[in-house]
Amino acid sequence: MTMPSQVSSLSSTEALHVEIVDAIDGQPDLMAALAFVSDDAFGGIDLFVGRVRAANQGRTVTGIHYDMFDPLALNVFRRSAEAAIASHGPAAKAYVAHAKGRLKVGDVAVVVAFATPHRDAAFRGCREVIEAVKHEAPIWKQEHYIDGSSEWSEGCALCVEPVPVAEPVPAAIAAPAVAAPLPGASDCCGCGLGHAGG
Repeated sequence: MTMPSQVSSLSSTEALHVEIVDAIDGQPDLMAALAFVSDDAFGGIDLFVGRVRAANQGRTVTGIHYDMFDPLALNVFRRSAEAAIASHGPAAKAYVAHAKGRLKVGDVAVVVAFATPHRDAAFRGCREVIEAVKHEAPIWKQEHYIDGSSEWSEGCALCVEPVPVAEPVPAAIAAPAVAAPLPGASDCCGCGLGHAGG
């Protein structure tokens, strides 16, 4: 009888993979992400897939164009994966791939996979990585609309911080902290924090 492999600590090259995929060459690969993080020692694998949606803020979207500063984006991907591995490891693996260039509706824009021995750490690690990618990476998104127009979307780097409830409320009925969007703020990226601008 063989025992499952024990992953006590992995080198950074074994534990994480980050890449930018030019849309001309294809899309981030879900199966490659799953294959990279799979290990017999890991019982929990969480996979986040971000796709181009057909509508945003009541407008019909025909496609998007992602532009980014590749070296800095890769550093953010790597740093966020390393931080999540440090928090939920050392037995953990992470995979981050983001598309750049012109994508059509339904195309895969980003893939994050995170694996650990147990599901809770896998869920939390994956969430931490994708939130860091959305909030910190120098990625700009230009949406193209059915009427032929296009617009650069505000990014999560412009998110405002949640503001706690001002007056004390009994714990039994207290609501969680809510975002305090700036005047004219919108929730263009779906993060729930609101952005300055239109």
